[in-house]
Amino acid sequence: MVMAEWLRPFVLFRLEKKMNKKKLIRIVSIYSIIYTAITLLSSVLYLCNGIYEDPSGNWHELDRAIILLIGIAAFELCTNLPVKPLALRYLIAYIPSLMLAFAYVWFSGLREPLAKTAYRDIWINFTSLFVLLCIINTVIYVFKKKRGQKGERQ
Repeated sequence: MVMAEWLRPFVLFRLEKKMNKKKLIRIVSIYSIIYTAITLLSSVLYLCNGIYEDPSGNWHELDRAIILLIGIAAFELCTNLPVKPLALRYLIAYIPSLMLAFAYVWFSGLREPLAKTAYRDIWINFTSLFVLLCIINTVIYVFKKKRGQKGERQ
């Protein structure tokens, strides 16, 4: 199959970068740590407000897990995009993944009534986590780049 040259870098985010065991373990670890931290923070906030049971129930936990999966998957894909300005790479991944998160919220509204602030809440939570991951990734990227330049000088 012959492919247009301009399309080649975008095909499945460079097929030559296959998922290896180390990267899969890293992704699952990041997902698990973030999910645990968010769940613990949510529980602590509920307890501080005098709420001893999650009023949203088990669906809320599953929704949190799926939204986090959308965000982590989008972020992992964006780190492999062949786009040079890092900010543009993040933006390219953020917009469709946020739209997917909004779509998930809309579909969950078919299951049960949404809170009045559901879309605002998902936007705040999704964006803040995505921005945090972008900052961490940028710091790592800059550190690796500087470390690589020091190695070239020696």
